[in-house]
Amino acid sequence: MKILTVDTSSNCSSVSLSDDATLLGECLLGEDRSNSGRLMDSISGLLRAARLAPEGLDCLAVSLGPGSFTGVRVGIATVKGLALATGKPVVGFSSLAMLAMNLPYSSAQVAPLFDARKGEVYGALYRCGALPDAVVADAVLSPADFLALVREPTIFVGDGALRYCDLIRDTLGELAIFPPWHTNLPRASAGAVIARETAREGKFTPLAQLNPTYLRASEAEIAKRKRDSL
Repeated sequence: MKILTVDTSSNCSSVSLSDDATLLGECLLGEDRSNSGRLMDSISGLLRAARLAPEGLDCLAVSLGPGSFTGVRVGIATVKGLALATGKPVVGFSSLAMLAMNLPYSSAQVAPLFDARKGEVYGALYRCGALPDAVVADAVLSPADFLALVREPTIFVGDGALRYCDLIRDTLGELAIFPPWHTNLPRASAGAVIARETAREGKFTPLAQLNPTYLRASEAEIAKRKRDSL
């Protein structure tokens, strides 16, 4: 099953091309996540290197968030456009579940954290075997409130874990585990692992339901609510 997977939910966006359990190629885009032209160049480059036309794909996959409001929208819009052009089905998945899958078969539970700004994190707790299994569902909350949910050895990963590492260590002590730096980067290939199993079960996401998972209102929505309340 050939799958093109896109993630633009954080500072480091990525694209991967896989064929069943084989990674054909992956491109990391650094912090320029909102540049849709660069994203399409990466997609075209991966397909060209694999000598594969978009119509030769079996499925498309994309992270739905939580994460950067702009980034998530760019990724979903790109995949929707490709789906409409090729007629291929789409799988949507959690960006936090994808990040947790950087650490499959970990003996400890995994806490993927994205910096949500405003003194909050997007976070969850997962048991990661062949696939991620949520212990605490994706949520947005203060770092302190999130850490109150942790009662056993836990691996913290993501830019939120990096930002609040001192607080995590001071609060949890030896319960807090920090993996090597490279695991903090969300990888589309980890999302492809989730997408492959979801697609094999035929659980595709209708395009009309392929929407961002924000977990909280955007700045524009908050401003509108304030104006409407005046």
